[in-house]
Amino acid sequence: MRFAPATPIAAFGFVLCMIAPTLAAPSCLKGERKIQEAAALRYQAREEARLGNRDRVCDTLDEVGDRYEDAKEAFEDCGAGIVAIDLRSETRALRAAKSVNRCD
Repeated sequence: MRFAPATPIAAFGFVLCMIAPTLAAPSCLKGERKIQEAAALRYQAREEARLGNRDRVCDTLDEVGDRYEDAKEAFEDCGAGIVAIDLRSETRALRAAKSVNRCD
């Protein structure tokens, strides 16, 4: 039986397609972790706003923005651009929360 020259190339391409998502996974996990941290910080900011501690609310919301930026970079690194686009809506909601709490 004679192998066509394209068969090894196709096999290599298939293996590469199977390995690439595995290599990108740590960066995607980092992005998911940053989103979870941001969600916890948003909850903390809501509680601080409820208690009336406006200075801490603004500081916490700034930290939330930092976490969203870190997550966006991590998702762009792993190739999940759709999630990075979805984070834009979260940053818009964050700006709205900052304006409601009279943060800069």
